[in-house]
Amino acid sequence: MSNSTVIAIYFLIWWVTLFAVLPWGVRNQEESGEVVPGTDPGAPAIHRVWGKLGWTTLVATVIFGILYLAYTQGLIPYDVLMAISGPSRR
Repeated sequence: MSNSTVIAIYFLIWWVTLFAVLPWGVRNQEESGEVVPGTDPGAPAIHRVWGKLGWTTLVATVIFGILYLAYTQGLIPYDVLMAISGPSRR
């Protein structure tokens, strides 16, 4: 597997993981009781973007590591990967 393929796969896993991590621990302004005038009450009370990015990187790295290890050790045969990612055979 080339380096560019590894980077692209990691980026895709990271991006999907970001959307899974974003809602972790979010409290909106209405729940916290401090609605700022002119904003939506459902907006987050505290933005923790750097923490979310850190957790995303950690979780994505673990997922990628497991998948990479499974691929390099031959636990996922190439034929299976082609069968699930290729066009359907009719």
